[in-house]
Amino acid sequence: MSVNQTQKSNNPIRVMVVDDSAVVRGLVTRMLEADADISVVSSVGNGKMAVDSLARNEVEVVVLDIEMPVMDGLTALPKLLEIDKSIRVIMASTLTARNADISLRALQAGAVDYIPKPSSSRELSGGRDFSKELVDKVKIHANARRKSKGSPSISISRPRTTLEKPSPTTPAHAGSSLHKHKEVVLRAPSLKERPDVIAIGSSTGGPQALFSVLKGMFGKVKQPVIITQHMPATFTKILAEHINRMTGWTCSEATDGMVVEAGKAYLAPGDFHMVVESQGVQKVLRLNQDPPENFCRPAVDPMLRSISAAYGRKVLSVILTGMGADGLKGGRVIVENGGDLIAQDEASSVVWGMPGAVAQAGLCSAVLPLDEISSYVVKVAAGGAS
Repeated sequence: MSVNQTQKSNNPIRVMVVDDSAVVRGLVTRMLEADADISVVSSVGNGKMAVDSLARNEVEVVVLDIEMPVMDGLTALPKLLEIDKSIRVIMASTLTARNADISLRALQAGAVDYIPKPSSSRELSGGRDFSKELVDKVKIHANARRKSKGSPSISISRPRTTLEKPSPTTPAHAGSSLHKHKEVVLRAPSLKERPDVIAIGSSTGGPQALFSVLKGMFGKVKQPVIITQHMPATFTKILAEHINRMTGWTCSEATDGMVVEAGKAYLAPGDFHMVVESQGVQKVLRLNQDPPENFCRPAVDPMLRSISAAYGRKVLSVILTGMGADGLKGGRVIVENGGDLIAQDEASSVVWGMPGAVAQAGLCSAVLPLDEISSYVVKVAAGGAS
């Protein structure tokens, strides 16, 4: 028995690992069990076995593979939720367009998150970044579940990942008892006229939040909407297609030199920062592979800085759910240049890191539940801010 196993928490997070590869199950189980606050209580090879196991075991989080014999992950998902509607399911898939599409469909069907996994067991065994992201997400969603049930949460000192960097100004994710949140103080809106652009930044929990906000804005907002969501390259193209299908917006994964047009949405492609440049009377999107910011590429901060430079004060920025503090520095630039910033509130966020950072820095003119954000944006977009 390992040292970590002998020092398990008195109330560890109970996890089920579902993958048709015994090697992958073993590797993922060892990654999770290496953390004293996590216990893998079930490890099975297909969706049917997962459903049968859940009926016998108390589980808080399921790490669910997509492609499996007998019953695949997407088929198993609603059956798992039928047994326990409070269970948190994280979809695990390799980076293919098909799996990206299935992962996003799974989010719409009740999964809380996804994690791209390396395509081979050799890459997986050496994937320290994957291990950190996996442990982070299991803890985040287990704590959100415990918070919803009024159960004690796990205090988490989250290690740095390649995606996001902890910051002293960043509150812990939902349910963590590690940090005490500062009081949120709102500032008066600066915009006295219609903004020329809407900018949105999001991360963990972002796809579902984007669907909700964009759907509520469709047909009522004429400005272009420019979006950075932390997501791998294959996934961003599929996310843009899902936005098109689910919200009514014409959304494109951005390409270098693409002209920004009114009434359309643009999504930063994975592994590229997306910025805006002025070319005469036109605004043009530029992509670059400058170093990651906040350990992210694409990152929200460079997008916001460039939008502020290109559009001046006539900017409304929205920071949605996500880990870390990406958007804090860029949001400060937006506000200093006369634009406005709003954020999703803690209760409706999967993770109140990014929105919490800007809210507690005193940069926001509103901090709102997810279902109220689109109506607020519509009002400001029409020139109704006060």
